Amino acid sequence: MNDPYMARMPLSFRTGPHVRRESTWHEHGDVIMHADRIGDPGARRRVIFLHGAGGHSGLLWPFSAAVARRGLYVVAPDLPGYGRTEVGDRSAVRYTDWVSVADEFVRAERDAHDGPLIVAGASMGGLLGYDVATRTGAVDALVATCLLDPRDPAARRRISRHAWLGDAAPRLMRVVAGPLAGVSVPMRWLANMAAISNDPQLTRVVLRDRLGGGTSMPLGFLRSFLEWEPAVEPERAGGFGVVLAHPAEDRWTPVEISLPFFERHAGPRKLVLLEGAGHFPVEEPGAGQLVEAIVDTPLP
Repeated sequence: MNDPYMARMPLSFRTGPHVRRESTWHEHGDVIMHADRIGDPGARRRVIFLHGAGGHSGLLWPFSAAVARRGLYVVAPDLPGYGRTEVGDRSAVRYTDWVSVADEFVRAERDAHDGPLIVAGASMGGLLGYDVATRTGAVDALVATCLLDPRDPAARRRISRHAWLGDAAPRLMRVVAGPLAGVSVPMRWLANMAAISNDPQLTRVVLRDRLGGGTSMPLGFLRSFLEWEPAVEPERAGGFGVVLAHPAEDRWTPVEISLPFFERHAGPRKLVLLEGAGHFPVEEPGAGQLVEAIVDTPLP
């Protein structure tokens, strides 16, 4: 099998009817964003699937295809710095660019679709999905595998390669990512990406993938993420439901890191633990439970 991610998935993901898949390109300022479009564009429910700091649309493909086989239309963009998306100046990419590009993308999908619109966010994409939902008002529900608040010291310790680095990161980045903001470093140098999955072979695939976990990002991107502030705090974000579909065996960002932010959400919320699954949830039954969580997302 040519797809290294699909090859690590359970058999149920690697079999089944063919689903339509096409690439599209969208201009956002100096960003030409690639997106995978999977399934029937006329489907009643549409899902925008956002990857995290180790992913891209190709990594999400096994899940996107499984969701599309259940009758939903899935759109998975590559965020700036990842996948096949092109940017004018990679050294200038910041987390705020992810937010603005994703906002614009979601608004366009809302304009093009009059049915339910769901955002699914994997890893860091969960918080991005929350940002998009609160800023646009265009999202009916959010499904997140993680809701990590970088303002939380415990969360920073978990995501960092070393716990002390998480404690020092905000101060360190203010010093370093001023004059050196445009310097790119491999994400694995600073983040605990060795824990991205519980499957050592899959972890090696991710870390060698130059479109995803093997890429480098500017220090200014990391600083801007650590300095993140929501447009709307979760106590006031009641216009959409949230499903936290969290891997139960996540060794990178365990569920207790996501619960404080999740439990503050003012709108409907539901917790689903993906049984037996690591941060990249390829294990059964958790992998299938993530698909079910997206397909059966409660809507207003």
